[in-house]
Amino acid sequence: MVFITPRLALNLNLRQWDLLIRQARSANVLATLGYLLDSVGILNQIPAQPHNHIKSAQTYADRFYISLKWEIICIQEALKSINIPLVLLKGSAYFIAENNAAKGRIFSDVDIIVPEDKLLEVEAALIKAGWMTNTIDPYNQKYYRQWMHEIPPLRHLKRQTSIDVHHNILPRTADFCPDANKLLANIVKIPDKNIWVLAPEDRVLHSATHLFHEGELKSGFRDLSDLDLLLKEFSAEENFWAKLQQRAEELNQQIPLYYALRYTCRILQTPVPEKVLKVSQEAMPNIIKQTLMDALFLRALMPDHESCNNNWTGLARWLLFVRSHWLKMPLHLMIPHLLRKGFRRALGKEQH
Repeated sequence: MVFITPRLALNLNLRQWDLLIRQARSANVLATLGYLLDSVGILNQIPAQPHNHIKSAQTYADRFYISLKWEIICIQEALKSINIPLVLLKGSAYFIAENNAAKGRIFSDVDIIVPEDKLLEVEAALIKAGWMTNTIDPYNQKYYRQWMHEIPPLRHLKRQTSIDVHHNILPRTADFCPDANKLLANIVKIPDKNIWVLAPEDRVLHSATHLFHEGELKSGFRDLSDLDLLLKEFSAEENFWAKLQQRAEELNQQIPLYYALRYTCRILQTPVPEKVLKVSQEAMPNIIKQTLMDALFLRALMPDHESCNNNWTGLARWLLFVRSHWLKMPLHLMIPHLLRKGFRRALGKEQH
């Protein structure tokens, strides 16, 4: 409830603060919690013990941003000879665009999107600058290059930083894979920087497709918080809701948008106009499927902490994991892939 109404934090006792800090840390939103409390002017009014934990998380986030700035500069330098815009995605895009969703957000890699016909050129330039793949298994290479929307992740040999190079926001084999050219045709340049990000409505849609096609929901609450903050920020722009719905149709992403609006409203009480919710619901006409998805997502999107789990949480997350692969690839690819993935994970050899 504190993420919905931050001022409720003033009523918490130390035992409740202890639980809230643990939940927020587990969900990777502890620094974000601090910025929410600061946004309503109460961060310095909370008890010293939780205040210390939150300030420590914010200090770590601030140091992370310094490293992120340098990493983006290194990527720019590596790709300067290629005549394409540097388009950042997800957390690095929120950071460079100074979106509210970036405040306190920590993530493991920088994501970029490039035209598919430039993939090999981009990969060669990054390798020359010190990034290398650790995905050496031939099957995994085929998995990424033939079926997915990105090449295998690259890690820098010296800095040990990671970069994911995308050519789309959903896998090639997904039924609802959008036309990446439409995304790249709508990018927005960051003022005074030679860097681009997706348009605001496309940032929301990418966040939605990432969350609601994702099989690993350990950071599901953080990603839902991203959507909540993006929607609140962008809704101040003229005609945002109309543009968001229009782009969802153009990119064939009506269903992820429906889930994004439904669960941000249900869990975080995001202020989405009733008319927008009603139009979005047309993408999910099947009441049985809606009921099932509610049972799964309302459980799986809770913070990944034992106090937020019940007897059904593990099953919900496992079913959504299987669903994510069902959405990614047809049955004849999915079954052998999951069998292989499960076997290699049992042996401690799985890389993705």
